Amino acid sequence: MRKREIIQNQKVRRTAPPEQAESANPRPFWETKSLQEMTNQEWESLCDGCGKCCLHKLRDADTGELYQTRVSCYMLDPHSGRCRDYANRQKLVPDCIALQVEHLYLYDWLPETCAYRLIDEGKPLPWWHPLISGDPETVHQAGISVRGWIISEDAIGDDALEDHIIDD
Repeated sequence: MRKREIIQNQKVRRTAPPEQAESANPRPFWETKSLQEMTNQEWESLCDGCGKCCLHKLRDADTGELYQTRVSCYMLDPHSGRCRDYANRQKLVPDCIALQVEHLYLYDWLPETCAYRLIDEGKPLPWWHPLISGDPETVHQAGISVRGWIISEDAIGDDALEDHIIDD
């Protein structure tokens, strides 16, 4: 019995003190930095690939109410939830909005699940976010993305966007 206690004590002595353990496993950048402090690469990595920001939205001019449609920008890849030509998107689609941290308060149309919005509100990223899961497919597996239910603006023909409003 005494020998077992000695061995257990030796094991305890070999483990790192809590402060060393924490420094060996630092918190991720999205938990320690504000959006303003992030590098461009960190900022871009926050996008989960849901594709919802690329859906057309309508705002009632009288009430300000926002309506989501199931119609996407023609540049959105419906499978990946990503832009087909992200680097040139604003040249190809002049009204494409490049998110800017200083204007984040204006983007009330971002989904509640959007990492930019969550971090700005001091909330954690969900389990399915690729930065948490390590897998870009989890956003689709969790049913958060637009995969499987959107149509491209090229496919609606003469239909009015109002004909494609969805309940979000």
